[in-house]
Amino acid sequence: MRFIGDFHLHSKYSRATSKNMDLEHMDEWAKIKGIEVLTAADFTHPEWFAELREKLEPAEQGLYRLNGSETRFILTTEISCIYSKGGKVRKIHIVIFAPSFEVVKKINGQLAKIGNLKADGRPILGLDAKELAKIALDVSEDCLIVPAHIYTPWFSLFGSRSGFDSIEECFENYTKYIFAGETGLSSDPPMSWRNSNLDKMTLISNSDAHSLPKIGREANIFEGEMNYKSIVSAIKREPGKTKLVSTIEFYPEEGKYHYDGHRDCDICLTPQESKKYNNICPVCGRSLVIGVLNRIEDLADRKKGFKPKGAIPFKSLVPLSEIIAESLGLGVNTKGVNKEYQNLIKNLGSEFKILLEIPLGELKNFTLPEIAEAIIRVREGKVRIEPGYDGVFGKIKIFSEAEREKHIKQKALF
Repeated sequence: MRFIGDFHLHSKYSRATSKNMDLEHMDEWAKIKGIEVLTAADFTHPEWFAELREKLEPAEQGLYRLNGSETRFILTTEISCIYSKGGKVRKIHIVIFAPSFEVVKKINGQLAKIGNLKADGRPILGLDAKELAKIALDVSEDCLIVPAHIYTPWFSLFGSRSGFDSIEECFENYTKYIFAGETGLSSDPPMSWRNSNLDKMTLISNSDAHSLPKIGREANIFEGEMNYKSIVSAIKREPGKTKLVSTIEFYPEEGKYHYDGHRDCDICLTPQESKKYNNICPVCGRSLVIGVLNRIEDLADRKKGFKPKGAIPFKSLVPLSEIIAESLGLGVNTKGVNKEYQNLIKNLGSEFKILLEIPLGELKNFTLPEIAEAIIRVREGKVRIEPGYDGVFGKIKIFSEAEREKHIKQKALF
């Protein structure tokens, strides 16, 4: 069977996260999006962990469900490691996969000795990333350790502000247990393929959602048996009946750290432009926030366009609500966009089915021609994007200005 998994997001117990990020709403939105396996998230938080144990019932090996629902939950969490190493302060975010509540309980017991797990769903621990890997793997060798959004400037393995230049520098003798890395919203697989240090890692993609509509903005497509062991084995690229056949990616330019820049001064620069300014903001004279593309260029030992043997395919998509908003000339969170989103989901199925499978003719039977055309254009990669920088998301443009004016006139009839 084919199934889609999103293994990294946050519960209502994480900072800057919607209060609606509870199991019931997450289950509902997994179905809306077309996700079969969703992380239960934030398993280190004591109150959330108690809620997970109370509400989730066992399904397939290592997977759980809520009230008999079709959605499967997998146990993962993100941890923020902040520590000194090599004369620098390091800030690394790590996602941990765990095979059972019993394993999670033991991991939480060890981590509670190091920091306050109740303070945040994504706890901040003064713990070396290598030591975190050791703790989890000592509890169970079936745990999986995944560096999160590996190029994000502030909190990641290769981040320009607080990361490392190689996997080995970070994880030392535990590097052999690091089988995967998360691309993050501001990079995609071709960007990472330029860094041979990542050849040993499987590139996976997850939403890192803090609100329900953001679930599934990045995800992973599997083919085969659906259980914890099969999913982890597929990520490790071990022989088996389950394969990771593709990832679903944001267009990296849309991510909020793709280019370099300085948000306060409205400065957005390519790596080449930043170099001319010696990475200093030309307006205020302070250091620029060096984005993902620049960091890729810094670490790359291959030319653009290189594709490693056995590289996992990927699909770049734009969330359906953004496509509708662009087509109608409305804001993403407006009533008009939400109404049309619900109309499409009701008539055509899940968001991923609409974005990936439904043909143009059928789309036109249930929505405006420009929305149908926009979905197909995104599917074919025919988009233009103003790149994001320093915490500002990029802006998607599917239609030309002339086309947009025509659609805006038609919107009155809609």
